[in-house]
Amino acid sequence: MKNLISLALSILILSQATAQTIEAQSPSIAFQLPSKNDPSIKFFWINPLETFSVSESKTILVKVGIQTPSALTKVSLYINERAQSTKRGDADKLDELRNIKFDDILFFNANLARGSNTIRIEVENANGGKRSETRVVRSSDAQLAFDTERYDHALLFATNDYTEWGDLVNPVSDAQAIAKELEENYGFKTEIVLNPTKSDIINKLREYSLRKYLDSDQLFVFFAGHGQFDEVFTDGYLVCTNSKKNDIARETYISFSDLRTILSNIPSNHLFLAMDVCYGGTFDQSIARGTDRSTDDLYAEVNTTEFLARKLQFKTRKYLTSGGKEYVPDGRPGEHSPFARKLLEALRTYGGRDKILTLGEIISTVEKINPEPRFGEFPGNEPGSDFLFVAK
Repeated sequence: MKNLISLALSILILSQATAQTIEAQSPSIAFQLPSKNDPSIKFFWINPLETFSVSESKTILVKVGIQTPSALTKVSLYINERAQSTKRGDADKLDELRNIKFDDILFFNANLARGSNTIRIEVENANGGKRSETRVVRSSDAQLAFDTERYDHALLFATNDYTEWGDLVNPVSDAQAIAKELEENYGFKTEIVLNPTKSDIINKLREYSLRKYLDSDQLFVFFAGHGQFDEVFTDGYLVCTNSKKNDIARETYISFSDLRTILSNIPSNHLFLAMDVCYGGTFDQSIARGTDRSTDDLYAEVNTTEFLARKLQFKTRKYLTSGGKEYVPDGRPGEHSPFARKLLEALRTYGGRDKILTLGEIISTVEKINPEPRFGEFPGNEPGSDFLFVAK
């Protein structure tokens, strides 16, 4: 009898141990199930290459190389969540990226809608592995310059602290207040660069020069800090945080001549520069050379959507500075410079009844301060252009 009881207890203990072993192993079995993005499947986007891009055409050839440990059994492609047909190519005949061996190539001619288009590819292989990736392509529309999908950008440089020049009190707070207005009330995507060196400024402007923009995208560039003028070279200069006082060659400064060239070549069609720096008006070569001329006629206020489309079809290269060939005040600590105060005052009108703030309206607000602000255009500007601040 004892033997039977011992045998029964042994069977019971063995069964419990087996159950515990199975229970302990089950999580690892579940973990091994194929995930949505199997890392063994790799996508190589050939076109579009970037995660976010802009196409000037209404169609785009999507081309993706695939590396997979087993044959693809299912390929699904969607544009704006609508299923599309795909073509499979010969991986050995691919011209691009010949140093990479692809197991499969996907081709697809996509018709782009106006604005943002999401392209999504889903694949599954014979091992049950799955992967999904997306790209977003913004399509420009040559027929309509004003695009609801457009972006307004603001890049602001502000310097309070200097290695050899006297420190200032208001540029940083001025830039932060302006950026806040633009972001919260006008929908701008803003970036502030504080106390930049010469390299910081050049590198950031290069970064913006490499970006892609829709025809109706706008870029506002703002500088606040010290400025300088060289009577021998008849050129103005941005004083950077690391600019040296004893620098006859001006190697640690950024000349307005170089700044004009850099800004003129940024691919945004609509660029407006505002500078709250001493001698800022010498950004205009005629002022630097002592042959000052009057600014362009200001535009009449129009409050229709047609006005937006009409203005944004012309390339804009406009500037506004806090003074001409002279020093400009920094202002009382914490109260903004006179120029920044008036610029903020203009922005806080939010465009009035039509919610569209034009450069002409900004000029009418800031022109009464002393010294007199200067307004004009630089190379690349087209007649009839404007820069528009559209309130939310």
